[in-house]
Formats: sequence, C-alpha cells, structure tokens
Amino acid sequence: MVKLEKKELMGISGGGLGLGLLIVAGVLFIIGVIDGYTRPLKCN
Repeated sequence: MVKLEKKELMGISGGGLGLGLLIVAGVLFIIGVIDGYTRPLKCN
C-alpha cells in the first residue's frame, strides 16, 4: 500500500454524484411530507 502525500490528498475530489442524489432525495422527501399533510389519504 502506498501512502499519499498531503499535496496528493488535497487533489482528490469526489462526491459530486452522491451529493446531488442526497439533495434530490431531500427535496422529494419534503415534497412528500407537504403532500401528505395537505391531502391525507386513508389506508385501504
């Protein structure tokens, strides 16, 4: 296993897709909560 130098560690970027999915999931969750509060449906 190779140790990375601090300069190499600072050059690593990532998480763009995961962060985008997290934001989309949060927005959909908030929309679902608002929808459930404004027009509640009874269970069958």
